[in-house]
Amino acid sequence: MPAKIYSAELEGIQAKPIEVEVDLNVGLHSFNIVGLADKAVNEAKERVNSALKNLGVKPPNRENRRITVNLAPAQIKKNGTHYDLAIAIGYLLATKQILENDFSKFIFAGELALDGRLRPIDGALNIAEMASNKKFEFLLLPKENANEASAVYGIKIIPIGTLKEALEFIENKIEIPAHEFSPETGEDKNISDFSEIKGQFQAKRAAIISAAGAHNLLMVGPPGSGKSMIAKAIAGILPSLTREDSIEITKIYSAVGLHPGGLIATRPFRSPHQTSSLVSVVGGGPNPRPGEASLAHKGILFLDELPEFPRSVLEALRSPMEDGVINVSRAKGSLSFPAKFSLVAAMNPCPCGYYGDPEKECRCGAYEVIKYQRKISGPLLDRIDLQVKVSRTKVSDLRAENQNAERESDKIRASVEAARHIQKNRFKNLGISTNSEMTSRQTETLAEVGEDANKFLASLDKSKISPRGYFRLIKTARTIADLADCKQISAEHLAEAWTFRFKEEV
Repeated sequence: MPAKIYSAELEGIQAKPIEVEVDLNVGLHSFNIVGLADKAVNEAKERVNSALKNLGVKPPNRENRRITVNLAPAQIKKNGTHYDLAIAIGYLLATKQILENDFSKFIFAGELALDGRLRPIDGALNIAEMASNKKFEFLLLPKENANEASAVYGIKIIPIGTLKEALEFIENKIEIPAHEFSPETGEDKNISDFSEIKGQFQAKRAAIISAAGAHNLLMVGPPGSGKSMIAKAIAGILPSLTREDSIEITKIYSAVGLHPGGLIATRPFRSPHQTSSLVSVVGGGPNPRPGEASLAHKGILFLDELPEFPRSVLEALRSPMEDGVINVSRAKGSLSFPAKFSLVAAMNPCPCGYYGDPEKECRCGAYEVIKYQRKISGPLLDRIDLQVKVSRTKVSDLRAENQNAERESDKIRASVEAARHIQKNRFKNLGISTNSEMTSRQTETLAEVGEDANKFLASLDKSKISPRGYFRLIKTARTIADLADCKQISAEHLAEAWTFRFKEEV
């Protein structure tokens, strides 16, 4: 009767249980792995042979029998090296070199070194969450992945250093206590503080509104005017993550091999280069993986020099900016990656960067300026709630002493968190958490537009505003009202939102 134990496979960021069946048959020696295994899984044969030989037990290549390893369900493509541990233990169980146990409560994941050590794997948190949902009792995996996986409740995470330790644990020869989660903290040293930004009051105000309501922001200005610094400062005023959000973000990072060592405690700030491909930004590939847009989930996706990105990349971001999810379709099925990010973009007004600058003459012709600005499509601009021009800061402002030596971002973060708390209470049990996520119907019923604000909205008939722009204007005004702790949106809030949104030119 074949030996059967359990491992797991990642599909996108979701893990699925995989049965590892090992059977022995009479015949000349052969060692075959079936079940739609990729090259890395097939190479497990050599790693398992060497690890077992160095452990001092009879390895598969010393067996004068046919060894078949089946990874089921067979229609799911198997990728990666984390099947090594399960295959090794399944072989030892099939050859009766280890004692019988109730292996239905165990799940195994780990890559074997040739000397029997376990190396870390991708997707440990994802596997732990699946194992907990499927009512497994123990998850055995490498020590380096233990803290990350132990953030999940309902399963005992057993940290394993070597194959020998794993065998002794399942045979009850040694006791290995389940790992207890240890939160790790740390601040990103690359985040700017708002006190470091001289001048730029309108841009800073737009940045605060963007952080408070998770709105998209576009900054247009000459080189060196502080656009990148403002974008990095936004990361420092975003509210703290809940445990559920931390697990959701960490699952994405773990699935792509960015091992956090624990739960990610701060909101992500991703800044892909202009030469990034479509797949690297939105996700996908032969074995679909999350891209930069998903890695920015619940945080910021910063696109510097926006017009320099390929048109295909920018247009592919339109759907996730609206829906907060990226759908990747392939012949064998579809996968969805979460992508609720705030797009923060920066660009120059023209190729040379000085169009409209009062001090430095622009070298570009009118056609060059128009062609450059038209690289940003109207539908993409329509999804950006806040559009602000960033002008050159005067030298006198740069030389002015900072009267407030304290971190300005800490005070701003407190007001942002207060606004987010208001939104959380507003959207209780609706599955959303920020104003920018409201649907058109929710905007009509939950925004609480005052009488004077309704008069302002009625005056927009001749403004050429699109339906999407109309509702996004109200959402932005709702965030401005939340920052001011106002129950209703007033005409003043709408007027401020209007000044940020609409421009005759980029």
